[in-house]
Amino acid sequence: MSLLRQGTYSIVARDSVSGELGVAVQSHWFAVGPIVPWAIPGVGAVATQANARVSYGPRALELLQAGRSPQEALEQLTAEDPAAATRQVAVVDASGAVAAHTGELCMAHAGHVTGDGVSCQANIMVSAEVWPAMLSAYESASGPLSERLMRALEAAEAAGGDARGKQSAAILVVPAEGERWARVVELRVEDHPAPLPELRRLLSLHDAYALAGRADYLVGDGHHDEAAVLYRQASDLAPTNHELMFWAGLGIAQTGDVRAGAERVRTAIEMHPGWRELLGRLQPEVAPSARAVLAALND
Repeated sequence: MSLLRQGTYSIVARDSVSGELGVAVQSHWFAVGPIVPWAIPGVGAVATQANARVSYGPRALELLQAGRSPQEALEQLTAEDPAAATRQVAVVDASGAVAAHTGELCMAHAGHVTGDGVSCQANIMVSAEVWPAMLSAYESASGPLSERLMRALEAAEAAGGDARGKQSAAILVVPAEGERWARVVELRVEDHPAPLPELRRLLSLHDAYALAGRADYLVGDGHHDEAAVLYRQASDLAPTNHELMFWAGLGIAQTGDVRAGAERVRTAIEMHPGWRELLGRLQPEVAPSARAVLAALND
C-alpha cells in the first residue's frame, strides 16, 4: 500500500462561551490549509490528516447536519473506507461532543487526546508528548478561540513537533451560527520555513484589520470619533503597516491632536508615497480631518 505520509498536528475545538468552532493545523506538507481544516457554523469542525482523505471533512459535516453524532459520523466513514487504518480524523460538533480516530497504520509517533469540546491529534511526531502538550496548552489558555488554538500549535512545536520539520499551517474559526461561508478567521501559510510565527503574525494582522473594518462601518454611519479610536487601536496592533498608520493618523487628528495625527500620516507617506495623493482626494464625509492634516503637512 502506497501512503501519502503527511506529518501533521492539529486541533479541533468548540469554544463553550462563544460557540465558535475551529481547527488549527501545522504540517510538513505544502499548503495544508485546503486539506485538513473543515468547519460549518452551527454544525461542527473536522480535521482530516495522516494519509489524508479530504472527503472526510465535508462528508463528516454532512453527517453531523443529518443528526449523527461525531462518533457515529466517524464510525460510518471509517467503515466505508478500506484505508481507514491509515487515516487520522477528529470531529467536534456544535454541542461540543468530540470523536477522534487514529488508524493503526499511522506512522509513529501518532495519537490523539480529547477533552471537553476539544481533540488534539498528531502523526509522525518526535515523541508521544506532542498531542498531550497541545491539550494542556489549549485548556490553560485564555482569550478568543483563535488565540487558544494558536497556543496549542505553539505548544506542539515546543514539545518537538513533526519529526520531518515544518512547512505550512492554517487556522479556521467559524461563528456559532450563520451562513455556510461565514468566517471569524481563515488564514493559511502555504510554504514557509517558520510557518507558526508567520501564522501568528497573520493572526495579529487579521485582528488589526478586523478593528479597521469595524471603524469603516462606523465611518459609513457618520460616527467618526468612535471610528478614530478603533483605527488607532488597529494601528497599534500592526505598527509597521502603513495603511493602518495612515488611517490612525487621521483618527488622531479627528480626536483633536492634528499635529500628532499629521506626523503619523507623514510616516505612512514616507513608507508609501501614494497616501499623499489619497489624502488630497478624501471628502469630509469620509475623513473630516483630512484637510486639516493636509494643511499641517504643508506647513
